[in-house]
Amino acid sequence: MLITDPLFYALAIPAFLLTGMSKGGFASGAGNLTVPLLSLVIPAPQAAGIALPMLCAMDLSGLRAMWGKWSTREMRAMLPGVVIGITLGGLAFGAMPERVVKGMIGLVILAFLSRTLWQKTRPVAPPRATPSRLRGGFWGMCSGFTSTIAHAGGPPAAIYLYPLGLERQQLMATTIVFFGIMNYLKLIPYFLVGQLNAANLMTALVLLPLAPIGVYFGIWLGKRINDRAYYRLLYTLLAITGAKLLVDGVMG
Repeated sequence: MLITDPLFYALAIPAFLLTGMSKGGFASGAGNLTVPLLSLVIPAPQAAGIALPMLCAMDLSGLRAMWGKWSTREMRAMLPGVVIGITLGGLAFGAMPERVVKGMIGLVILAFLSRTLWQKTRPVAPPRATPSRLRGGFWGMCSGFTSTIAHAGGPPAAIYLYPLGLERQQLMATTIVFFGIMNYLKLIPYFLVGQLNAANLMTALVLLPLAPIGVYFGIWLGKRINDRAYYRLLYTLLAITGAKLLVDGVMG
């Protein structure tokens, strides 16, 4: 049955607009706030089930705008790990407490940002990270796992991608394609655990117009700030997300 609670839509509309903007222009830095917000009024697994079709629709909008501009090298490095991570996440879905997953992600993010900040205070700026199939596969696996559990795959992917210093448009395109492939793969375990039921799909359909609006506004905004400000904003969003996930994990 379609969700009719006004409070749900009061939270869902800004949450999905923010997610679309994040996916379209800011490398998914704030996109994983959707499930925590919706979880205030509905169970977390149901929130994840409603969010997945929306994410898939956003990915289609983003792919149209960024087609052919991604980094093939990074996609090849990360995608094999994604398949493993989604498989593990599907097995753990509903069994592993969501707050434990959130707390773990939050700790990893804040540790990564602390290291990055420390490096920036050194007299000599650290060199850009070198691409690595091993590291890309590992963080891809982490991203696939956390994305399957709570649509929180952005931070692990960012830990690998951001230090590479990719050109802004290439980073945006790589992120959009990466999560597009991952979200469509996630449809399999979500169907198997029963979260793509009629009620969740109908609710997602009502919210569907928000998908292209958020994505295209994010792309528009992302193209209008310089690379330095862009990365600074990415790291700020990542810090806010990490802190929020850690608090969620601790407070439950």
